[in-house]
Amino acid sequence: MTHGIRVGLLDSTLREGEQTPGVVFTREQRVEIARALSGAGISMIEVGHPAVSPDVYDGVKEIMRLRREGEITSEVVAHSRAVRSDVDIAMGLEVDRIAIWYGVSDIHLAAKTRDTREAALQKIGDAIQYAHDHGFRVRFTPEDASRTDQEYLIQVIRTARECGADRIGVADTVGLLDPEQTSGLFRRLRAAEPGVEYDFHGHNDLGCAVANSLAAISAGATIVHCTVNGLGERVGITPTQVIAVAIKQKFGVDVARLDRLRDLSVLVERYSGIQMPPNYPITGDFAFVHKSGVHVQGILSDPRTYEFMDPSLLNRSRDYVIDKYTGKHAVKARLERMGIPLSDDELTRVISAIKRAEDTRSFSDADLVELVERETGKRVSSSTPDNIEAMVSVKCESNIYTTSVARRLSSIQGVRQVVEVSGEYDIVAWVEGSSTKEINRIIEAMRSVKGLSSTKTDMVLKKLPA
Repeated sequence: MTHGIRVGLLDSTLREGEQTPGVVFTREQRVEIARALSGAGISMIEVGHPAVSPDVYDGVKEIMRLRREGEITSEVVAHSRAVRSDVDIAMGLEVDRIAIWYGVSDIHLAAKTRDTREAALQKIGDAIQYAHDHGFRVRFTPEDASRTDQEYLIQVIRTARECGADRIGVADTVGLLDPEQTSGLFRRLRAAEPGVEYDFHGHNDLGCAVANSLAAISAGATIVHCTVNGLGERVGITPTQVIAVAIKQKFGVDVARLDRLRDLSVLVERYSGIQMPPNYPITGDFAFVHKSGVHVQGILSDPRTYEFMDPSLLNRSRDYVIDKYTGKHAVKARLERMGIPLSDDELTRVISAIKRAEDTRSFSDADLVELVERETGKRVSSSTPDNIEAMVSVKCESNIYTTSVARRLSSIQGVRQVVEVSGEYDIVAWVEGSSTKEINRIIEAMRSVKGLSSTKTDMVLKKLPA
């Protein structure tokens, strides 16, 4: 473990994350996400580019009200182009910091802004000086820094520093760096311009965003940019939940409340409509689920055999898949958790039945109860019943854009999946709750969505293997 590291997170879910294809946050969702990020102990929140649209502006305005009242304790950062009109809007909202950016690689200068290097330096310096002279802290991000001639990049950073920027966000905009290149870049920049603090903004195009972020920290970066669930342009940037745990593991530094990460992921999944794969690190459904009999036996003996951290630190618990790969230790542990004791002979019969079930991918608690009753002749009751699930078919009003209704439905807690369909109904939603009362609450919330004309609910009795 490395000591003496000073690092924090800047979460950009509300700015970079909203640049994910198909993702749009409402004003209310922006505020709720900001509250959740602050509650999770995130150092900085990049709340958006307020010049983009009125809803972003209004969301930032409300977030700053909560910031002044002490409900949000994270530093609030607003994004801005290197133009005075954008800076004016950000200053009018009285944010804690203005993040000014400008593309500085020769590719960007030639194809996008059509500037000379000298003209770009003039525009960068003017915008930073303008914000600084009005009393605002400034971070400058040289966009596409990883493809910029390093001598010119150093000149850009020097200009930004001299004009008042106290932070530089080094952006690997196309995600092409590897950890060794990232480390080398930061060491050179810090040696050339040590008078500022450095951020790292790493895209994940080659799957290196987390590794590059760790390399940047080791080389002196003090802020890492991230988004919940790794949202962002193309394939996104460093995932908040993964880098927070990685920093704790590698450097022993607490940069977020680990027990809030799962809730953060679920919240953003719901509001973004981007469903996370079950094998996603840290917060995925399978992150602490074990299948192989050998693995389960090891976990039951000592969890450290196949887990690098205690899932309870993340407010999570471990589980075991019951299928043909399963040994008796996993089956016995699952049944004991359900309050179903079996003799050795009964357990052997149940396991044999599991092995024979070639067409079953895995056994739920309800499946196990049914199997135990069939193989042992006992009537048993489980103390851990499965959640109740239902399929809700939705009909939309004729003048309503169906996709907008589907997006609103997907943001409701308890709605697991939403699909648009052809036929009598327009949308089918899969919902899950702990009781019929909870299912009814979810359906009532769905019916309150504007543009929905009627629903039909079918309760799920049993799921069969695909």
